[in-house]
Amino acid sequence: MPSSSTENNADKYNIVIDVSVQYIEAQSVPDDERYVFSYTINILNKGTESAQLISRHWIITDAEGESQEVKGPGVVGEHPYLKPGEDFTYTSGTIIKTPVGSMHGSYQMKAGDGQMFDVEIRPFTLAKPSFLH
Repeated sequence: MPSSSTENNADKYNIVIDVSVQYIEAQSVPDDERYVFSYTINILNKGTESAQLISRHWIITDAEGESQEVKGPGVVGEHPYLKPGEDFTYTSGTIIKTPVGSMHGSYQMKAGDGQMFDVEIRPFTLAKPSFLH
């Protein structure tokens, strides 16, 4: 009888993204439409296959609907390689023209078995404290 595997791609390539955002008041200049935010991202490999972050793609949108697109290799100059159970945390930043906005995007990953796959980064809010009630 042939062997069968119950492992599917969701089990093999399971990358979990956790995001926290901070408004950087000291670098923001509201009178000049400059709102600075930092975001800290934790990338956790909950899959059964190792994976390396190859590139990133962000879409950053302000409250007026103006978007900027950011694409590039790695994150903060690194291409973290995550074995199953390992994580990587980094902090970066962005500037928008309004006190509220959002970001979403994806990471392009390469698994240890050579398979390329995308990891969605769900939309998260950029908001100056006390601006949203």
